[in-house]
Amino acid sequence: MALNTTNGKANHGRESPSRQVGTLVQTEKWWRDHYNELAEHGYRLRPRYHPDWQPSWIKSGKDFYTVEDGQPTILRAAMDATRIRDNAQVMLKKVFPAEGPHELRINQLFSTPELAKMPHNHCAPLLEVIELQYPEPLKIMVFPLLRPFKKPKIRTFGEFVAFFTQICEGLRFMHERNVAHRDCTANNIMFDASRMYPNGFHPAKLSRNRNFKGAAKAYTRTRRPPVYFFIDFGLSREYPSRDVTDEPLRGGDKSAPEHRSQRHCNPFQTDIYYIGNLVRREYMDKYYGFEFMAGLIESMTLEDPARRPKIEEVLLKFTSIRASLRRSKLRSPIVSKKLPRFIALAKRARQSVRTIQYTVSLLPPIPVPDPRYASQPA
Repeated sequence: MALNTTNGKANHGRESPSRQVGTLVQTEKWWRDHYNELAEHGYRLRPRYHPDWQPSWIKSGKDFYTVEDGQPTILRAAMDATRIRDNAQVMLKKVFPAEGPHELRINQLFSTPELAKMPHNHCAPLLEVIELQYPEPLKIMVFPLLRPFKKPKIRTFGEFVAFFTQICEGLRFMHERNVAHRDCTANNIMFDASRMYPNGFHPAKLSRNRNFKGAAKAYTRTRRPPVYFFIDFGLSREYPSRDVTDEPLRGGDKSAPEHRSQRHCNPFQTDIYYIGNLVRREYMDKYYGFEFMAGLIESMTLEDPARRPKIEEVLLKFTSIRASLRRSKLRSPIVSKKLPRFIALAKRARQSVRTIQYTVSLLPPIPVPDPRYASQPA
């Protein structure tokens, strides 16, 4: 998951009297108070959360948003960290007793040794569960640090095809085991950026490197194919079969037709809607050239949930669509409908240069991850 920073410049004239601008917000103070305990478990938080931290910008005179220790984490339940033994970047997430039992259990289910090694398992790998004791017992899940699937943007149609293939395979993997995600929307699809960003990136400012002193070095998805993952199983449920109904649970996408009536519905059919609507909103509505997805997405987002295809049918249909796309189409850039014509032409020209480089390097137009990098090591 990505961590957002504060917006723009500090407004010293409107500084809240309750705290100095740029210092810890309330959600961050809990992590500061558990800095030492987390370190004992093998995880080091950023200097900002050390109990003795003093803002560096006070002495330097710099603006807080321009320095590393001025980058906040405003998420209620999650915090980035470094695993001390190997310097790996990870994400820590609290398990709240009132809302976390399903999430923890399903994460553990898909991270068992047997399932974790399966190539079509696209559930974010749970690396460890640690238990804190002060001031009251609390479990913390540890995951690899992932990036939102569209940061940076998917550049070519071949990269989009790889993305859609993986998330459909991942959803099929869950559905085959009678688990409905129930919130498989844009905010809950990430990717493992360890190969695209070999030196890492700053968790609160994704374009910067880990020490915040320059841009993060990155490769394209075609050169270093990533693995996509579903996260956030707080609304997910395991059922006896897929032929079930359950009360609607509204996550990030509240537009599913079956949610309007508040009646019980089949959550597996709603998952299909979410994936289809994601493609419609994030790609078909915003970019040129996605006509080849129109028929499939229309069927996935039908008003009547019972008429939507199952995920196996989606993959079967998409396999046919994928086979029909020419290499020239797969290599071509994805261009925004909002771009002025001259910028769009420049983007196509840049992609033409990349295409020559990719072709000479024998890189396939649909980037497929090396099996050795299909999952993060424990």
